[in-house]
Amino acid sequence: MNASQRYLVLITCFLALVFDGVELGLMPVASLSVSKSLLGAAFTPELGGEWFARFTAALMLGAAIGGIALGSLGDRIGRTRAMGVCILFYSIFAALGAYAQDQWQMLALRFLVGLGVGGLWPNGIALVSECWSGASRPLVSGAMMAGLNAGILLLSQLARAWPITPDSWRWLFQFAGAPALLGIFVLIALPESPKWLANRGVKQKVAPLRELFQPQLIRFTIIGILLSSIPMIGAWSASKWMIPWADKAAGATNVGYKAATQGWWALGATLGSFAGAQLASWVGRRLSYGLISLATVTITFAMFQLTAPLQPFFHPIVFAQGFVATLFFGWLALYLPELFPTRVRATGSGLAYNSGRFATAFGVLAAGFLFTALGGDYPRVGTICASIYALGLIVIWWAPVTKAEDLS
Repeated sequence: MNASQRYLVLITCFLALVFDGVELGLMPVASLSVSKSLLGAAFTPELGGEWFARFTAALMLGAAIGGIALGSLGDRIGRTRAMGVCILFYSIFAALGAYAQDQWQMLALRFLVGLGVGGLWPNGIALVSECWSGASRPLVSGAMMAGLNAGILLLSQLARAWPITPDSWRWLFQFAGAPALLGIFVLIALPESPKWLANRGVKQKVAPLRELFQPQLIRFTIIGILLSSIPMIGAWSASKWMIPWADKAAGATNVGYKAATQGWWALGATLGSFAGAQLASWVGRRLSYGLISLATVTITFAMFQLTAPLQPFFHPIVFAQGFVATLFFGWLALYLPELFPTRVRATGSGLAYNSGRFATAFGVLAAGFLFTALGGDYPRVGTICASIYALGLIVIWWAPVTKAEDLS
């Protein structure tokens, strides 16, 4: 693969992850407006919180299934073909959300969007990891994860320019359908991974998914799942409550405040997800993960207990939480591909990264029930759920030590 092809792969995968981030950030900023519109007179703040949890859980469940099913598809038919399918999935079903007539239709569509969202990550990361090897990988892995949060940042700025209200939210879903054009380009023109092509003719004794649970790989699979699950559950069952919390506090008099809150978080997250891979490269995979776990549980507690929406220090702490909590994801983009050989890399990375979303789906639903039980108390729900980050201090010491040379 020549230099121009490598850069084409990098730019295309970056854009695909930007739009993946748009899908992830869409409901946190739009959920209450969607629910107010579709529920009408039946809407209550507690019911709005419950539906936010349901929409998030549906997306996470779809992403978990898509990450495993479409991740393994990349090992069978190629990284680029699987990527193109994933982009079309999340684009088309997101666009159909603009025409949803009730909450249940929207719930089903968010699940289908999740299939594409989950499947893109393992195939995109595997493709980039195999096209960019050696010393450049921390920079490239960080750039990929920065793209994911740059999409959330882009969405927040659009929402500030054109506020999302119960009377004006459908345009956002139409915008989220635009990446279908990128999906067509990927299917037609994006070069395939040379490492996948070189291994294509190698006959495998067992299917990739089954091989991950064979004796030689099962330890790596379980560790990858645990290390991915902790930040995933924490992000969606704890951190994301800051946005509907801000929406409720600002109310109809300051409709842009929720978008500004998401923008500050996404700016920190864009920088943090890039820096996570660099931190893992500089201080080592295991020590860096432990430090990130300690810092994240501390800053998330501070965000929910030491400040609140509309207070002067709220947005600075939101920015800091976005930076620290997303160091995990840059770390994972570097570490997970190193755990698995080429023949099962997309399947293994997809299974590890997205299995956490099964737990996240149930965790978010539990957080929704907790939200109702606590009378809509956002700070208490966020603080309780943030304790999941502390488990990273324990799990990381069972992780194998890897390095760039393991990406064979």
